[in-house]
Amino acid sequence: MVGDLIAVTILMWVVALCAFAPLGYFIYMYTRKNGEPFGDTEPHGDSESKVLDIAEQVINKIKGLMGKK
Repeated sequence: MVGDLIAVTILMWVVALCAFAPLGYFIYMYTRKNGEPFGDTEPHGDSESKVLDIAEQVINKIKGLMGKK
């Protein structure tokens, strides 16, 4: 009975550590690099992407077909 309680307690600690490890890692990285969690990254939308260009062309073509240009 006491052995079961200890086993369940240890299991709960292992699950909790696994569940909160990503949060702890993010907090560690955020505080380590002066408020920049993963270094100096580009803001969204500033970099060129072939996928974004194609998506924009498709959206503009659909708008043109619908007469909303």
